[in-house]
Amino acid sequence: MPDTNRIALVTGANKGIGLEIARQLAQAGVIVIIGARDPARGEAAVADLASQGLKAQSVSIDLTDHATISAAAETIRAEHGKLDILVNNAGIVDAADGPPTTASAEAARRIMDTNFVGTLEVTQAMLPLLRKAPAARIVNLSSSLGSLSVNGDPTSPYYSARLIGYNASKAAVNMLTVQLAQELRDTPIVVNSVSPGYVKTDLTGHNGFMTPEEGAKLPVQYALLGENAVSGRFVEPGGETPW
Repeated sequence: MPDTNRIALVTGANKGIGLEIARQLAQAGVIVIIGARDPARGEAAVADLASQGLKAQSVSIDLTDHATISAAAETIRAEHGKLDILVNNAGIVDAADGPPTTASAEAARRIMDTNFVGTLEVTQAMLPLLRKAPAARIVNLSSSLGSLSVNGDPTSPYYSARLIGYNASKAAVNMLTVQLAQELRDTPIVVNSVSPGYVKTDLTGHNGFMTPEEGAKLPVQYALLGENAVSGRFVEPGGETPW
């Protein structure tokens, strides 16, 4: 029988923003599934949450490994019968990324394979389970760096952040949001891109203006949107982000 509790899968949730998103969802009463490439790290995150009395479990999922994605979907189907929330948080950067004239094409390919193609594949694998929920929510973790408007605005503080692989991968994630929201417009599934802000995590080299706890707040807000939720938006802590 389908689980009557809300079930959420958060990819890349064994640390950083992902772990904090998982923590805050669990604090809201959601049963959280920690998606992690490394099973041991996933179990450590579950233990961390359990020490605070929060319900969680882990599943092995690697965005570049089709078999793990399929297996994760089957595990969730067998144990819960549905999925209420999908937070596509997992993503990578690469030291060989950079401006278009100097970036490693291989680095750009690795980034796109994980951040965009992997996110697409996870979403496709989880959609049958999301359709079984009464009002599912998909949150795609994006970035202001994925905005074409921001990349082309000399007055933007992000204008000089020329990382062709990473920025393009987040622009592609935004395209996924736009097209998926349109495709699912006659269903109760809501899809949005959320930029958490410049957060101090391993991915940013612990640079940034926000803690992971602060960065998790907006993605969690959109994961928990109630009735009459707007779909197909691109938002950041300051409001709407231009595409």
